[in-house]
Parts: sequence; structure tokens; C-alpha cells
Amino acid sequence: MRQIILDTETTGLEWRKGNRIVEIGCVELLERRPSGNNYHQYIKPDVEFEQGAQEVTGLTLDFLADKPDFAQIADEFLAYIDGAELIIHNAAFDLGFLDYELSRLGDHYGTIADRCTVIDTLKMARERYPGQRNSLDALCKRLGVDNAHRQLHGGLLDAQILGDVYIALTSGQEEIGFGSADDAVSGGVQAMAIDTSRLLPRPRVVATASEQEAHESRLAKLRKKAGHAIWDGPKAEETAA
Repeated sequence: MRQIILDTETTGLEWRKGNRIVEIGCVELLERRPSGNNYHQYIKPDVEFEQGAQEVTGLTLDFLADKPDFAQIADEFLAYIDGAELIIHNAAFDLGFLDYELSRLGDHYGTIADRCTVIDTLKMARERYPGQRNSLDALCKRLGVDNAHRQLHGGLLDAQILGDVYIALTSGQEEIGFGSADDAVSGGVQAMAIDTSRLLPRPRVVATASEQEAHESRLAKLRKKAGHAIWDGPKAEETAA
């Protein structure tokens, strides 16, 4: 499945008051791995920032003055997300703004939900950690995601961080794509072709010397208590049988 982590930045908190989108950032995941095929766009809003909103993003109207307006990037953006599963933190906020922008262009554009399915990581986090703070920063701290470089809110940066948070939130789930492609076709499910040339390599994790020493110490205790550790392989009597 093609998944897209999406984040927007806006001139204020409420689209019903006429606030507009000033930045869209998207990170594409294929088989739960970043593909490198990201989407990032600054947008000229043609309205003033609400008090406080400009400080959150660090963006200014002067910086955005020569950027395209939403009408100019709408088709390109929709083509990028079309058919994907969108992963958004507090999805109602971003979808509200995106649907508002589309409505300004005409009813024929419909809504984002007409084109994509949506996963709300805020809802996921509230179900897993009820009664706790579940902001993006709070989840980074809880799940061990490095966000030290997040001094300001930014569409692409926040999408990249949210991607790490989403993978951490769902790390107990099995990877997408059970069985072989032949199994999928024989079962009546069309296997999706993945361009593996776009997939970034998974990081290789190597135990440090201290970690290896701690591991060996733990095995020694198991051998002393049970006479054997499963990491040693089968016992002699098991192989003889």
C-alpha cells in the first residue's frame, strides 16, 4: 500500500474564519519505508497571519509573496495523493483546511476523502495512551523519536517526524504484504507492483561491545540456572533423537 504522511501549516487555527494554507509537506512510504518521493510546497495565502501563527511557522507574507496560490498547485497536489492512504496527526484540522481550499475552486474537486483513506495518528495515540498528552512532541518523547531539530513547525519536517512516530506506534503490526505475489493473485487479490529502486535501505543495527558483553552475561546466568540457553542451539540429546 502507498501511504503518505501529510502535514499543513496555516495562517491561523480556523478555516471558517478565512484562514488559509501556507505550506504542505508530504512523505511517501512504500511498504512502510520512505521512498524519497516527497512533496513540498509553500503557498501564497492572500490573507494576513493570525496573531501567533507566524511565530509558530517562522513564515512571513514577504517570503510567500512569490509563491503560487493554492489554485496553481491543486491539480499537481491531488495527483500526488490520489488513491493513497493519508496519515495525518489531528486529521480533522488538515482535512478541514484542504477541503476548504478545494471548495473555493469549485464543487467538481470534491473532498480529500473522495480520493484517499485517512489514518489519524492523534486518534490512534489517544486510544493507546488515554488521559496523556498526545501532541507530536509528546509522542516523540514517549516513543524515542528524535525531534531535537524541530525548532519551528514546518510542513515537510513535521511530516518526516510524524512518519517516525507512525512507524513506532504501529511497530507491533505485521508488515504489509503477506505471502508471495503468486499467493495474492491466486487468492483473487491483485498484487501491487512496487518500484524497489525508490526504496531507501533499512538501517543496519550492530550491537556495541558493552551490549554484547551484557548479552553474554545474561546467557551465562541462563546456562547456570537451566543448564542450557536456546541461543546455544539444540541439546545433544535433541539432535540424537
